[in-house]
Amino acid sequence: MPPSSDPLPRPAARWADLRLRVVSAAVLVPLALICTWLGGIPFALLLLAGTMGLVVEWTQMARAGRASATVLSAGILYLLLAAASLIWVRADPHVGRANVVFLLVLVWASDIGAYAAGRAIGGPRLAPRISPGKTVSGAVGGLLAVVAVGMIAAAISSTQLARAGTLATLLGVVAQAGDLAESYVKRRFGVKDSGRLIPGHGGLLDRVDALSAVALAAALLALIDGRGVPLWE
Repeated sequence: MPPSSDPLPRPAARWADLRLRVVSAAVLVPLALICTWLGGIPFALLLLAGTMGLVVEWTQMARAGRASATVLSAGILYLLLAAASLIWVRADPHVGRANVVFLLVLVWASDIGAYAAGRAIGGPRLAPRISPGKTVSGAVGGLLAVVAVGMIAAAISSTQLARAGTLATLLGVVAQAGDLAESYVKRRFGVKDSGRLIPGHGGLLDRVDALSAVALAAALLALIDGRGVPLWE
């Protein structure tokens, strides 16, 4: 039977991992927000520890998939650039804290919106040959959630809603593209999860695939707009 015709999980099974996801988020989200708020050494140490874990996971995945040295090195470089991008964005003395919090909330909203809509509605799959569990409804739900984040940020800072909504949508697409890219790599390497570190979520790579892509996009936007400018303006 081709992948696209596989049945989606039964309604009760769709929410089986919800409790583990909530418990894991209850630990990781406050840690990320506290370190982001403090900035400086706490933020750098968090990213250093996380990046080290990511490099280990990537190396194990690449070896399991018998990837070439070029692919292995490219993946490590990508992870290092994503971490450096977050540090650079946070280092902005005027809006660094707000920008990173915005990125974190946006990625979390994308993930939650996609999870909730995909599990509740189901329907056609988004990319069955890459990630059989992702649905079109989930992708739409994730994008609607990030648009809401952009609108809220614009309302709080009294900026243009249209620009904030458009930018949030673009970053939401980047987040989902990063998620799909990691799913594609896992399929090529023949692994289900990047690791088992986070209950209900898999490994670190499974949790920060979207954030890594968004971090690079955000750094590019910050370069274009200049320092001291909120990303959503």
